[in-house]
Amino acid sequence: MRKKLTIQAWAYWWKGIAYSRIGSVYYAGVINSEPNKASDVYVTKEAIIAEANANFDKAVANLNKLSGGGFYDDVMTRLLPDFCQVGKGGVPAPDMWKRNINTMKARNILVNTTLASMSGAQWNEVLNLTNDGIKSDDNVFTGRSNDNGDIWSPLSGTYAAKATGDAGVNTYKISERLVQEYKAGDQRKDNNFSLAAAAWIGNADRGISFNTRWGLVDGGNGLSGVIVYSDRNPGGTELYLAASYEENALMNAEARINTGDINGGLAIIDEIRNYQGAGLAAVAGTGLSAAQAKEELRRERRCALAFRGVAFYDARRWEVSEKGKERTGCVLIDAAGNLNTNATIRYNFLDYWDVPDNELAYNPPGEGSAPTKNPK
Repeated sequence: MRKKLTIQAWAYWWKGIAYSRIGSVYYAGVINSEPNKASDVYVTKEAIIAEANANFDKAVANLNKLSGGGFYDDVMTRLLPDFCQVGKGGVPAPDMWKRNINTMKARNILVNTTLASMSGAQWNEVLNLTNDGIKSDDNVFTGRSNDNGDIWSPLSGTYAAKATGDAGVNTYKISERLVQEYKAGDQRKDNNFSLAAAAWIGNADRGISFNTRWGLVDGGNGLSGVIVYSDRNPGGTELYLAASYEENALMNAEARINTGDINGGLAIIDEIRNYQGAGLAAVAGTGLSAAQAKEELRRERRCALAFRGVAFYDARRWEVSEKGKERTGCVLIDAAGNLNTNATIRYNFLDYWDVPDNELAYNPPGEGSAPTKNPK
């Protein structure tokens, strides 16, 4: 029975993760929990997120029936690839797993609601969930490469790996806008990024936003106690498959700042900077206003959560990427290689993507379906 419960919890958790990702990206989606059956009824993104949370709740119900150690550890050890069970990827005890779910449910609220429309009740819910979310010493679900590339290749299996080295040969580029978020003296910048002698200029037909002077250093520059973003040795990079301690803490900090506990939120930002070895002076207790605290939070999410798959959601909820919005004060390299440190960028992105046309071709919307195209 415990083996069945453990596998059920695993299945429900993965379904929750999958639906969270669909509901956070697409304007509509399909919910189908029956094997060997299809559905042509598309539902709203809100319904998809509700289904994600329902699966998380089912996972918790199973986890409440389990205790760690013994048979539980044996089953989990067999479920998780052995080469992933290092660092933070060790077997999570049931309570750790439940805290992971709380963090994911907090994320579901935060990334699917614009900052301007977040209610007091939502901030309090984020605060309550993250108060019992992932802790600094919790094991979480991570993935790693190995010599055989069983899950992914050490050289190309992650975004960080594909952005490592010289920008001229990388698949992905290090954005000038990312690097500008690091404060002067931040050791995370010093340990992970290299400044090229000359800017890389991309294809003119792709615009100028990819132009950059920066590359990611393989294995870091050797600063002790400082986070390393990319390590292309087999098993070197720890990839978070869902949430992390830093994300949970920064959501908690944001909820505190937006519910009046400015200094409490800033103290958490300091904690995360120390945890990652940033080497920055504390901002708590320095008399920052609410607006200044929110800016510290915004910048820290960009730095602490780099390569963890949340930057798009943040740009959307902060409304800097949507049509009619703009970001000012940007660092940009123009088509001639000139540096502009005060550019304005209008991204004009959709907040949620349409359901892909190829999916609609294979599975046309049936009667009662929600719209599959974003009206924006």
